[in-house]
Amino acid sequence: MEAAFSSNRLTADTLRAYSQLMKLPIVTLLVFTTVTAMVVAADGLPPAHVILPTIIGGFMAAAGASALNQYVDRDMDRRMTRTARRPIPSGRIAPVNALLFGLALVAWAVLILGVMVNWLAAALAFAGAIYYVVLYTMVLKRNTVINIVIGGGAGAIPVLVGWAAVTQSVPWEAWLLFAIVFFWTPPHSWALAILVNKDYAAANVPMMPVARGEEVTRWQILAYSFQLVVITLIPSMGLLLPVQPMLGGFYTVAAVLLGAGMIYLSLKLIRVADKAVARQLYKYSSLYLAGLFMAMIIDRLL
Repeated sequence: MEAAFSSNRLTADTLRAYSQLMKLPIVTLLVFTTVTAMVVAADGLPPAHVILPTIIGGFMAAAGASALNQYVDRDMDRRMTRTARRPIPSGRIAPVNALLFGLALVAWAVLILGVMVNWLAAALAFAGAIYYVVLYTMVLKRNTVINIVIGGGAGAIPVLVGWAAVTQSVPWEAWLLFAIVFFWTPPHSWALAILVNKDYAAANVPMMPVARGEEVTRWQILAYSFQLVVITLIPSMGLLLPVQPMLGGFYTVAAVLLGAGMIYLSLKLIRVADKAVARQLYKYSSLYLAGLFMAMIIDRLL
């Protein structure tokens, strides 16, 4: 009985470690943006034989890239309090196992998307993994203050995967959704960077607060938040012009209200300049993106 209990506990701990390696909360948000792009592209719910393999493939690609990210960053993670308990630096998963796990997930993602959806979606998912692991994690993150600015494209590629899954193309509408996630990433990530500034400094990561200081970072957050809100209004600009709008009134109201909250907290962070507001902005920004994309789905289904 005791041996069985220990075995079950070991299995549960192992599963928990691998779920942390995949960064499930982040992956879930990325998959949600993929589904949203599919709904917008299809002007409704896509057929099950398209949406289900896209969700599975998109999940595996994002999860695999996250595992590979932690494999590459394992030396850095050991030096930061926030990440020291991650599966690899804590010794719960061997580095080689994390590497093989990540590579297998990405490979299966490409195969599932290519065979069951289309090869454009598969190629985009693969490109997103390479973008995140190689361009962002290995090249940009450790070497330049604009790591998040350029690296934000990795988190925006899932919307292209979703659009391509439905239409086998990536028209300007898909790139507009890409731009929304791209411009959302810096204020979201820099708010977190303010909270863990000492960690990034200890690991010699040139995040904006480390390289340029927290005051400059707060103003950059406001600048990118403003650009983000402007971009989110473009899909419904057709309501004011003699052209077919991409999204309708429900989305417009949601984008304005959610954007007002983003601008308000960005201004508050400049005025108050403490970590409590940075934490508030960081949490709100996640809800902001989820709420914005949920509004797109609702608008399309109304």
